Amino acid sequence: MKRSRPTNKECSIARAMDVVGDRWSILLLREAYYGTRRFDEFEYYLGVAPNILSTRLKKFVDLGMMTRVPLPEHKGRYEYVLTEKGRDFFPTYLALKKWGDDWLAEPEGPQVVFKERSSGRQIECLAPLSAHGKPLQLEDIEIVPGSGAVPFNRKRFGGQPAHKAPVKPTGASASERKEASRNKR
Repeated sequence: MKRSRPTNKECSIARAMDVVGDRWSILLLREAYYGTRRFDEFEYYLGVAPNILSTRLKKFVDLGMMTRVPLPEHKGRYEYVLTEKGRDFFPTYLALKKWGDDWLAEPEGPQVVFKERSSGRQIECLAPLSAHGKPLQLEDIEIVPGSGAVPFNRKRFGGQPAHKAPVKPTGASASERKEASRNKR
C-alpha cells in the first residue's frame, strides 16, 4: 500500500476532500442548496440508502456544515439546516456545477439553473480575475508558498508558473528524497 505524503494532511484541498469528496456528500449539499431540510426529503430526492444518508448528515453536523433543528410539530424529528460554513461552500458548488454543465450536460443543456431573485438573471460563475479585472488562464497564475506552508512546499514552490510546476523533485536521489521526507515529520 502506497503511503500518502505527510504534507497532504496539511493541504487545504486534501482536508476539503475529506469533508465533501464523495458523491453522496456533494449531492446532499446540492439538495440543501435546493432547500431540502428533512431526512425523508433528502432520502427521496437523492435515492440514497438511509444508513448512508444518516452517516453523511451526522458528518456534516459534526463538522459544522449543518445543524440539526428540532421540528416543533414532530417530537424526535429534525431538520438539517446549513450553517455559515455550509453556506460558504456554495460558490465552490457552483464552480463544480458550471464545469459539469459545460463539459458533461446533455445537449439540451443543464437540468437546473440558479437565478438572482431580484433581477431574474442567471447567476454567472466567474473565472479567476486579474487585479485589472481580466480573466486569468492557468498559464497566468504563479504558485508560491503560503504563510502556512510546510518545508516541503516552501522548497517545492519558489514562484513557478502553475502549468510548469514540477511533478516530482528533480536532481535528488531516492535516498535524498526519503531523507527529506523523514525530516518533515
